[in-house]
Amino acid sequence: MGENFEEQNKLPELKLDARQAQGFLSFFKTLPHDPRAVRFFDRRDYYTAHGENATFIAKTYYRTTTSLRQLGSGSDALSSVSVSRNMFETISRDLLLERTDHTLELYEGSGSNWRLVKSGTPGNLSSFEDVLFANNEMQDSPVVVALSPNFRENGCTIGLGYIDLTKRVLGLAEFLDDSHFTNLESALVALGCKECLLPIESGKSSDNRNLHDALSRCGVMLTERKKTEFKARDLEEDLGRLVKGSKEVVRDLVSTFEFAPGALGALLSYAELLADESNYENYIICRYNLDSYMRLDSAAMRALNVLESKTDANKNFSLFGLMNRTCTAGMGKRLLHMWLKQPLLDVDEINSRLDLVQAFVEDTALRQDLRQHLKRISDVERLVHNLDKKRAGLQHIVKLYQSCIRLPYIKSALAGYEGQFSKLIKDRYLDPLELWTDDEHLNKFIALVETSVDLDQLENGEYMISPSYDTTLSALKEEQESLEHQIHNLHKQTANDLDLALDKALKLDKGSQFGHVFRITKKEEPKIRKKLTTQFIVLETRKDGVRFTNTRLKKLGDQYQRKLEEYKSCQKELVDRVVRTTATFSEVFGSLAGMLSELDVLLSFADLACSCPTPYTRPDILPSDEGDIVLEGSRHPCVEAQEWVNFIPNDCKLVRGKSWFQIITGPNMGGKSTFIRQVGVNVLMAQVGSFVPCVKASISVRDCIFARVGAGDCQLRGVSTFMQEMLETASILKGATDKSLIIIDELGRGTSTYDGFGLAWAICEHLVEVIKAPTLFATHFHELTALAHEIPDHGPHKKQTVGVANYHVSAHIDSSSHKLTMLYKVEPGVCDQSFGIHVAEFANFPASVVALAREKAAELEDFSPAAIIPNNSQEEVGSVGSKRKRESDPDEISRGAARAHQFLKEFSDLPLDKMDFKEALQQVKELKDGLQKDALNCQWLQQFF
Repeated sequence: MGENFEEQNKLPELKLDARQAQGFLSFFKTLPHDPRAVRFFDRRDYYTAHGENATFIAKTYYRTTTSLRQLGSGSDALSSVSVSRNMFETISRDLLLERTDHTLELYEGSGSNWRLVKSGTPGNLSSFEDVLFANNEMQDSPVVVALSPNFRENGCTIGLGYIDLTKRVLGLAEFLDDSHFTNLESALVALGCKECLLPIESGKSSDNRNLHDALSRCGVMLTERKKTEFKARDLEEDLGRLVKGSKEVVRDLVSTFEFAPGALGALLSYAELLADESNYENYIICRYNLDSYMRLDSAAMRALNVLESKTDANKNFSLFGLMNRTCTAGMGKRLLHMWLKQPLLDVDEINSRLDLVQAFVEDTALRQDLRQHLKRISDVERLVHNLDKKRAGLQHIVKLYQSCIRLPYIKSALAGYEGQFSKLIKDRYLDPLELWTDDEHLNKFIALVETSVDLDQLENGEYMISPSYDTTLSALKEEQESLEHQIHNLHKQTANDLDLALDKALKLDKGSQFGHVFRITKKEEPKIRKKLTTQFIVLETRKDGVRFTNTRLKKLGDQYQRKLEEYKSCQKELVDRVVRTTATFSEVFGSLAGMLSELDVLLSFADLACSCPTPYTRPDILPSDEGDIVLEGSRHPCVEAQEWVNFIPNDCKLVRGKSWFQIITGPNMGGKSTFIRQVGVNVLMAQVGSFVPCVKASISVRDCIFARVGAGDCQLRGVSTFMQEMLETASILKGATDKSLIIIDELGRGTSTYDGFGLAWAICEHLVEVIKAPTLFATHFHELTALAHEIPDHGPHKKQTVGVANYHVSAHIDSSSHKLTMLYKVEPGVCDQSFGIHVAEFANFPASVVALAREKAAELEDFSPAAIIPNNSQEEVGSVGSKRKRESDPDEISRGAARAHQFLKEFSDLPLDKMDFKEALQQVKELKDGLQKDALNCQWLQQFF
């Protein structure tokens, strides 16, 4: 974020005289107070920031307040900091692309006259695009959302409007939501929202607090606007000007919503779209449907490390970093970003992507050839954006041209493919390319550039219109060359007259101050002083020599300058004409950008699948109401990519009716968390259309992944670890369906053991009996494993439809040294202890502390010395443990606990208040006799009789 130390020491000097300083101070006092705004003032060679902004910049970016200077004196003194142009770019990128707590404003002027020339927010970067992306690719296209919430007793109807200013897309959505705003959160994640407009509320109700919390979880900047702005009045007329196509279609779409049009109306006003005529008839409008993609909330995105984070040690820490092997300049990255936030639900669409990835995996030559060509493709999407915004110059046109001339090579490589997916490649890529590169489309554009642009000058870094393109330009060029020739002849003649060597002694200079002039060194000047004073006009004498001219040179020089200005003016007109003509190809370029981005991302998937030490495999994709989730030899792609890891694969078989709900126990650091996350990551990758890190995979499509994994404290928002845990779990209970995938790690640890266990049990039971979604539940509450033997209420011998199974991560203990060795294998059955004390030994706890811990554990869990140190030298910790002083094995205890739980539940359900004493005794006796009878086959239950 900050610059290096040298940069910090190169602070531009703040140069203002007393009058300028006083004028600026008087202007600065008139600015309205806005705690979010960071204001910069352009001083031509550098920028300055003042007041609270100066302190913020000094502390955040320079990491020292010694960079602060005082403007003015006494009580009027204003803290100020100066910023170089490079540092301004760094700060702008951080404020608008990384953070979501500040807006950026840039002022130009002098003295007391300053005006706001640019303003930007994390959702609206358009003013600062030239600064942000001058030297960097645009990785993500931000979206601004406006919400019109309508709170009711049974929930909230959300009206949502959004604008993607880069892609020029407007969208509307309307949906019911719960008190945790789970649907809204998944919509914000899928859209990549950076900023959200909300109507100002007079009272801060709990509903509004929950809404603000949802925005905060997604890292979205909240911008409050007046309620009067959220009106749909004139919206259809405004959209008619902005949206290309039929006005009736727009009217029909808007009329299907109740609250969303008001939200979109507020956005149009906020983004000032109608003020810029280049937006007219350039936008598309669509309905955003929540059910179009897999839903992912912010907790799932974090738990699965989907997108990059500042804290990542390397790029492979995140799924985006690992999968991003794109070659195009920026647009492939942006599409991958979007795909990871919007995994597919349609089986045919997923398989279509997988077919293409398979084609590129199987044909190495095709894959490598295409990737080489894509490396030469510019960011066509951004270039078209500049064209539409009328910001394009000749260099943008040339970049589009250079991308277009690679298309025949891409077409030729694709046409050479003869594998099983050749029809798909023809329909998806070859046919559109054939259409776009005909003489009416891109070939016409290529011909335009080749005739109009002087391509030979590109090597010198000059972007010029070719003189042969226009007769006026050609005539001006000839006149210029003729004048240059005359000036050169005059130079030669003057050298002869003065008896000086051409170019060595008598030089011809061209500068902005005097135009064409002669120059001699001060050493040569005495030799010709007499002629110099009588025949020439001396202009100046400096260290590098004497500059002089005569009437003939001045006349020729003035003529040359006039012709040069005419030539430049003609060049500018012709450039504008070429740019305008190129803009007519925008639609073709837009389609081309979409196709090349998709090709880039799918090739990136194929490259990843082939280049890993253990190759990825193609998953079998099944509809959500069919099949199971079976991953054989599955691995976590990000963990196995770390250099220091030798990853141990594991199978995961979430089978309906058998192991649809899995309780996973085992030692700390044994691999439980990695295992459950890797299942989520594999499912997400498959639904994005990528191969997966497995030996074999079969996946029933999931509509949503919910993850409750390791909540960090959120005290800054007044939320404790446990509260955060409960909020995330509440979202799961309210938002999950039987078609979701649920991943829960260590639920209930943030409160007392009994409360935590009670909550964990109740949540598990609800997930099993009500939601019935495939679930991986990692826990240290080993008593939860009794759920696998729990007999449902609806009949004594009826099996559960979901199927609960116990799994554990295995470990070895050397009984003589007490050393614990993790095996990282997930196996069926129960693990009967957490080995927390052994992990404490790993962390080098003092021996006395470890000994006391063993002693207390023995007291609390009735450990015996004999049990702590078994006779055998080494023992595998598995589903049958011999650690505790008891004769029953864990499976028997698990079955017994389940039967006892059933007994207590049946007892608590008795309507004792409606029974007489005799009837109540009879019912209790029957329950007790039933339990006693079952205890004959369970030694653990016998202890209660």
